[in-house]
Amino acid sequence: MEKTGEASPPPPPVPRVAVVVFLLKGRSVLLGRRLSSVGHSTFALPGGHLEFGESFEECAAREVKEETGLVIGKVEFLTVINNVMMLKEQKKCHYVTIFMRAVMDEDSKEVAMNLEPDKCDGWDWYEWEQLPHPLFGPLHNMVNQGFNPFPI
Repeated sequence: MEKTGEASPPPPPVPRVAVVVFLLKGRSVLLGRRLSSVGHSTFALPGGHLEFGESFEECAAREVKEETGLVIGKVEFLTVINNVMMLKEQKKCHYVTIFMRAVMDEDSKEVAMNLEPDKCDGWDWYEWEQLPHPLFGPLHNMVNQGFNPFPI
């Protein structure tokens, strides 16, 4: 039983769900350099938090459009990973990350715009065999494990 006037301990942190998109064009993938506190200055896929009631596909399409202005069509599930990462403040954060894939037509003239300049330093296409460094932790781990987002 809690004593009156004593503060309750803070609730334990809870995992968050992120949806990220391997947006492919030919043998290239769209990456942006993060400006947020988690993974600052690393290259990452477009994506963000899953909203209540949203499907993975809806979240993927929404996040790509919000961040880049690009409208993607068919989106498919690739894999899911469980990440517990240490923040600079020596606090852990826990993300369940859903990896999705969308393929743009190689002839598309659409250009990725940086619509969230406070979160990203800009978007560019990178050849899969020549990815920039450093990669954001979860993406880095996927690449090091030999993951290939390209359809066979």
